[in-house]
Parts: sequence; C-alpha cells; structure tokens
Amino acid sequence: MFPTILVVDDEAPIRQMLSGLLADEGFEVKTASNGYEALKCIEAESPDLVLLDIWMPGIDGIETLKEIKKENSHIQVIIITGHGTVETAVKATKLGAFDLIEKPLSFDKVSVAINNALNFRRLEEENRYLRKKTLEKNSITGISSHIGDLKKQIAVAAPTDAWILITGENGTGKELVARTIHQLSARSDQPLMDVNCAAIPENLIESELFGHEKGAFPGAGNKKIGKFELAGNGTIFLDEIADMSLKTQAKILRVLQEQKFQRVGGSRTLDMKARIIAASNKDLEQEIDKGAFREDLYYRLNVIPIWVPPLRERRQDIPLLIETFLVECEKQHRRPRKRMTAEALDLLCAYSWPGNIRELKNLVERLDIMSAREVIDAADLPAPYNPQSFSGKGVRNEKLFLMDNLKDALKAFEQEFVQRKLLENNNDIAQAAQAIGISVSKLSEKLKRWSQI
Repeated sequence: MFPTILVVDDEAPIRQMLSGLLADEGFEVKTASNGYEALKCIEAESPDLVLLDIWMPGIDGIETLKEIKKENSHIQVIIITGHGTVETAVKATKLGAFDLIEKPLSFDKVSVAINNALNFRRLEEENRYLRKKTLEKNSITGISSHIGDLKKQIAVAAPTDAWILITGENGTGKELVARTIHQLSARSDQPLMDVNCAAIPENLIESELFGHEKGAFPGAGNKKIGKFELAGNGTIFLDEIADMSLKTQAKILRVLQEQKFQRVGGSRTLDMKARIIAASNKDLEQEIDKGAFREDLYYRLNVIPIWVPPLRERRQDIPLLIETFLVECEKQHRRPRKRMTAEALDLLCAYSWPGNIRELKNLVERLDIMSAREVIDAADLPAPYNPQSFSGKGVRNEKLFLMDNLKDALKAFEQEFVQRKLLENNNDIAQAAQAIGISVSKLSEKLKRWSQI
C-alpha cells in the first residue's frame, strides 16, 4: 500500500525536504504552496494525509483545515508550525487535526505522527465496516458438533496466511467466520475490507477493487483508492465470489497470481499484500461444470475450505441462540428480558429455517417487540413456525374468518399446509416438495419469502 501525503507549506525548502524523505519511505507525495492550491489538490487527488503549515499567505492553515474537514472528514491532517501556542493547538485539535508538530521539524517526529495518523484512519475504516454489518455477531454460538468442528477449523486456519474459501447457505454466518479469522490472525491490527461481489455493477467492480485515477473513465472526477490498496497488509473479504462475471474473475485471477495491480487509468504498479478470504452460497464445483466459474480461480482460492453448517443441521444450538438473541433484545430495547416456553422452543427447533441464523434472529426480535407478555408461548409464533397458528380449535380457527379477503386466508392455509408436510417428512425439503407436488426450488423460494415477512 502506498498512502498519498500532501505537503502544504509556503517555504519551498521544507516542501522539498519533506517530499524527498517521505518518498524514500515509500509514500506518494504531492505538494502545495498555499491553502488554495491544497484544496484544489485534495479535490483532484484525495490524499490519505495532509501535512499542513499554519502560517501561509492567503488562506492560512486554520482556515484550510476547516475547509478540508468540511468536505473530507476522513482525511487525517497534521499541523506543522513555527509559532506553536497552546491556543493554536487547542483550536486545531477542535477542528479535527490529528496532531501538531513544531518547527524546526524532526523527521523522526514527523514519521511517528504520520504512522499514528494512518493507523488511526485504518482503524476508523475497520470500525465503519463493523458498524454497518447486520449479521448477528453471535452466529457461531453453539454446542453442536458442527459448530465445534467449525471453531477448530477457524482456530487452526486463522494464524496462518493461507487463503480461505468459506461456503454455506445464505444467513449461516459466513461474514462472521471471515471476520473471526481476521481478528485471530497476525493481521488483526490491519484493515479488513469487504467486497460484496453481488452488489457491485460489473462496470464498477475494477474501480471498487483496484481504484482509479482522475479522468480514467467518464464520471471519474477524482482519484479513488480501491479496496486492495486500502487493505494494505490486512485482509480482503470477497463475499459471494460466484456472482462475479467470468470477465471480472479473469482479472481477479491475474492479480492473485501476480500479487500486483494498477489503478484503473494508472501506470504505477502496486503490490498486493493482503490475505484473501472468499465466500459463496453456491456450489462452486457445480458452477464450474456449468461454465459459470473459472476452475483455475477456484483452486487458487480454495487453499483452506471452510463449510458453515445450516441451522437445520445444528438444531441443538437453537435454544442457546434464542437465549442469546433475547439477552441482546433486552439490552437494545432497555426492558426486562423475555423468555420462551418449552412448547415454543420445541416448535422452533422442529422448523426447517431456510433463512438460517438471520431468519431466527429476525423472528426473535419481532416476537420480543410484538409480544405483550414477558413469556413467549407457542400461540405467539406466527405461521409457518407454528402449524397451529391458523388452524385447530377455538380462537385459532376463527383467525381465518377474521381475515379481510380470500387471498390472505389462502396464503395462511398454504403456509400451514407446507409446514405440516415438512414436519411429516422430517423437514426434508426434497421429500416435502415431492409430497406437495412442486419442485424443490419452488418450495425453497416460498420458504425464503415467508421467512422474510
């Protein structure tokens, strides 16, 4: 990784001295002689860090700092001054400066301040990544043999630098496994950059991964640093790798083989030092047979394969997961913790969970919010989790007749019917689909749709 540093000082000898020393340290250096030039350079180049002199003609350092933080709060700024005062330091700090260094400059102090500021930025990047994740952080909670094996695999693989391919259904916790591996690795103090390969348009994925130079393509008004460069010596998590086009797969393969890349529209070759963790909810060997995934890329990524089990294959973990989610609901909603009856737990343990951990978490949160009582009973479970929700005797049966229209009643009956067939066939989706008379894919589609309601 080659961070870009902008040196802003009206004294040419200082600009030249810092430029030479920083370039020798491997940084990409830009210079500006005043605040106006600095703001133009920041707009065009988007540097990672700015060394900013306080006393300059025109726009001084404090005003320049204000403008930088107004539009580019993520850029770290270190103030350099020959007239340092407590008042200046306090003002600069309040405006967002990371540090203040007095002239005459000691390069050792400058170097330490720069490294601290860049490490702080990397930490901020990782925190932003962690905050935006919605997948439940306790997905690996459990006592089943599958989870025991998974934890052992993670413990063995994490300390190495080997590349890892994680497979498993949607909602099983593949992202969490990747994050846990990173946190247990020697790279844990470096960034973890995630790339959702399914969510990025093909025409933008190169820019997202490798970055681009200003003017590289229509709309590229500024330089962009890509995920491979931001990751540095950390980890890159390529999620849903099978959803990349064959063209993009070929480009990724070339970078992984050569361990080098260039920004789109750039000529400078950058080293790729990050560890690669990839994940997919598809059977990649089947995708290879269909011609949808490159075999050479598969073998490049699949150094250590890790499979994350679906929830239906670790049913004994369900009560523990539910308790974990209820505890978190208690903290989040700031009210007494609710508990679940044995009858309700039995029904949830019998359910097939096509949406896996994500579906279970969403259901528990919904029950915690919507249930008026502190005890969640079987009667509180909606279809398809409770086959009796819209059938049976008394009040339950009346719910069908209280619905507004035939469409809702038919939908409720369909959910109950499907759930009954699943129970009759020990939650085997293939056998249930055959008994109902529909395809496995159609039944899976229905179950996923209902799990999100």
